[in-house]
Amino acid sequence: MKPKALFNWSSGKDSALALYKILKEDQYEVATLLTSINQEFQRISMHGVHVSLLEQQASSIGIPLVKMEVPKEPSMEEYQNIMSTTMTEMQALGITHSIFGDIFLEDLRQYREKQLNAIGMKAVFPLWKKDTTDLILEFLSLGFKTIVTCVNGTYLDKSFAGRIIDQQFLNDLPENVDPCGENGEFHTFTFDGPIFKNPVQFERGETVMKTYPKPKTENADQDEDYIFWFCDLILK
Repeated sequence: MKPKALFNWSSGKDSALALYKILKEDQYEVATLLTSINQEFQRISMHGVHVSLLEQQASSIGIPLVKMEVPKEPSMEEYQNIMSTTMTEMQALGITHSIFGDIFLEDLRQYREKQLNAIGMKAVFPLWKKDTTDLILEFLSLGFKTIVTCVNGTYLDKSFAGRIIDQQFLNDLPENVDPCGENGEFHTFTFDGPIFKNPVQFERGETVMKTYPKPKTENADQDEDYIFWFCDLILK
């Protein structure tokens, strides 16, 4: 019997490619997709995608979706409590493994493994340490289609928000930007590909700027807010 797993689904390209690989290898029974949702706005954290599109994604993939609702600005303690409650519920369903699409953020992997080990669950990273250029080219060659929903203004300007990732997009990226956006340079919504029964139908909405305060430092008066550009997607 294959071990039961939950898949941490962000709605973006890394999640889609990781899920494709996990399903193809067929070593786990993927019982559910788990997605963190901003409770106030009903959107996927950081990606800015409305829950209605997420639900269409999950329906097309054919795996049950669990939405973990998180306050707008949770403290670490609040987040830990929400996650602990959710994982307890997952364990009650017989789930023993948690799958992530992370590629090379070592601190994040260690954090995830530590939290899961504490409750007797194991973390799985199907894309770990793979070359990100190879990954994005494989993603495109498999027929996946994804759109940029959020860009970090520190790395990219507004024009990158709302673009479909293709070879031209990759050619246009500055040299300091990872082709998979693994350092948080951009986030995506994957709407078609080999794991979907049907493409998710949507229209591009407006692109808006949002700012977030930087951590305070000794030079707080010189600090500027982080700037992010979000392209809204509207379900057809």
